[in-house]
Amino acid sequence: MQAALVALAFAGAAPGAWAGGRATPASASHPASGTRGAPFQFSVIGHIWRDSGGVDSGSDEAMLRRALADAGAAAPAFIVATGLKATAEPCSDKLYGQRRQLFNDVEVPLIVSLAGSDWTECLNSAGRSNAIERLNRLRELLFTDSQSLGGRRLTLTRQSGTAKFRSYAENAHWEYGNVLFATINLPAKNNHFRPEAGRNSEYEDRLVANRAWLHRLFALAEHRKLIGLVLFSDGDVGVQAERSFSLLSGFLPKQDGYAEPRRQIRNLAEQYKGTVLLVDAQGTGNEPAINWHGKVGHLSLAADWAEVRIAPGAATLFVVKGGNADAAPQ
Repeated sequence: MQAALVALAFAGAAPGAWAGGRATPASASHPASGTRGAPFQFSVIGHIWRDSGGVDSGSDEAMLRRALADAGAAAPAFIVATGLKATAEPCSDKLYGQRRQLFNDVEVPLIVSLAGSDWTECLNSAGRSNAIERLNRLRELLFTDSQSLGGRRLTLTRQSGTAKFRSYAENAHWEYGNVLFATINLPAKNNHFRPEAGRNSEYEDRLVANRAWLHRLFALAEHRKLIGLVLFSDGDVGVQAERSFSLLSGFLPKQDGYAEPRRQIRNLAEQYKGTVLLVDAQGTGNEPAINWHGKVGHLSLAADWAEVRIAPGAATLFVVKGGNADAAPQ
């Protein structure tokens, strides 16, 4: 069965070269393509600062630098970083700018997938939530054009290119090697659903945007006859959980903020002819591994990063380095 996955550096790739593509300097962009049918790999970084708990920002940054260096050492096609700060680190323009520069210093293309720790827990000087303002500021600082970060760039398509969803620049997709990759803003801690609020305006508006985004991604992957679709998010929407559990949601004291995207992804994945891989940053710290349920795979990272190779046509299509996910989906 054909499938899509999140991969890191490939030991056999020559430094400075892309599998299926041509390296370009920061002053130029490279179309997010790659040669169809050629094997390639990319890297994904989880919440590497969890071990320090965000108490020591210097330690947090040192861990991030080390993860970036390790992830990029074998010249992956690109790196996806899930989040840019620990919850306890300041939600300041200064820190955001420092992390942007750090990502730009990485030689290979780097795409940021926002995490809840980047914005949902931010407070203003009065101790009140400053989440929406900080989210908008991150959009201004990190997602201003159609380029990835990094010394070499990938050209991305952002949801903000659609007039109706002009604000949602953090949602981006790119195609590489017959696989569609995309970020979607689904933060941890229940998708930023706030039960104490009279109306969850940010949550509700983002539900609408994400609904349209998911339809667009699956339709594009089907139209392009792509073998796989990889979705990067912070929160685990629970697509592989037993469906019967959702029947209990009405009896729970807190609304399930992932209920709608979970239903939508399940339905769209069933109709899609290719394989779907969901990647989030809510792992338990075990060795990175892909869990398969039919043609839907789930890779959940904790304080680590993962390396995966995609080899179309091979007996084992996706291999996670150091994990036990080298078995094809059942």
